[in-house]
Amino acid sequence: MGNLKEAMRMELRLRNYSPGTIKTYLQHMTEFVRHFGRSPSELGRDDMINYLLYMTEERKVSATYRDQAVSALKFFYGKVLNKRIIIDDLPRPKKEIKMPAVLSEKEVSRLFKAIRNRKHLAILMLLYSSGMRVSEVVRLKPEDIDTDRHLIRVRGGKGRKDRYTVLSDRALDVLRDYYLSWQPEYYLFPGIKKGSHLSTRSVQNVVSEARKRAGIIKQFSTHVLRHSFATHLLESGTDLRYIQELLGHKSARTTQIYTHVTRRDIARIVSPLDRMMEVEAAAGTMTTTPLSGTTAAAPTDPPTHPSHFTEPHRRKRPK
Repeated sequence: MGNLKEAMRMELRLRNYSPGTIKTYLQHMTEFVRHFGRSPSELGRDDMINYLLYMTEERKVSATYRDQAVSALKFFYGKVLNKRIIIDDLPRPKKEIKMPAVLSEKEVSRLFKAIRNRKHLAILMLLYSSGMRVSEVVRLKPEDIDTDRHLIRVRGGKGRKDRYTVLSDRALDVLRDYYLSWQPEYYLFPGIKKGSHLSTRSVQNVVSEARKRAGIIKQFSTHVLRHSFATHLLESGTDLRYIQELLGHKSARTTQIYTHVTRRDIARIVSPLDRMMEVEAAAGTMTTTPLSGTTAAAPTDPPTHPSHFTEPHRRKRPK
């Protein structure tokens, strides 16, 4: 892309897009140009449609990834080349509705107990106790921790918005212990290079190692602690509007996804199998199963004719 790539980068920066979004958009445009091997100024709407079909049918990318590609194409052709007419009706994929992974409170506790580093424990406790994104936690500065009001100031969160979230007493104790030992200066969790913060990838590695040591079978990323924070608050009766504010969600619809994974109402439902067994137990006719200690016996006279399985059973009519 050459000069056009730099022009796109400059346009994104002028419009105050986040570094993450800039990197993602440039990556998508690079892949788009590489696919055709031609300058993007020579490509049109039909090429974009064919590329999106290629992503869907051959690469089988997720709807989220393809939606990012559409956004990158719309920005480049609309804002950089000023060819808005060719991208106005560029189709976006139907959004996938996936349930977020959530840890139980016992699993969160096991995860914390598997941490062997004071700094890492402080990070994970902040992730779970405040609901912050990992990118927000690693960018915290000492002055963002308001110990008097028990609040954490989140600067430049998603959408470039500041907000406040809760500061847990227990997380504060661990954070103080870490701070006195490490004496960080600019960033609360500094990286290897002077003046830099810890990378999100480093935190993900910490979580992965702790998961293995804790013996948790579920596969998850650091974001599971944010999901667990919201779900556990909802299960304890916290109003959804407060959770939305703490998470920094623009729309309440985003926060409502947690109503589908909470146990608060689902736990009240009794499975029909359990209800049946309770009735049988009360009547003294409870069914014995192999799991209860008795081995199920094989049928003494197994059917030899295949029609036993393939033909419907007919009752004899009474004479």
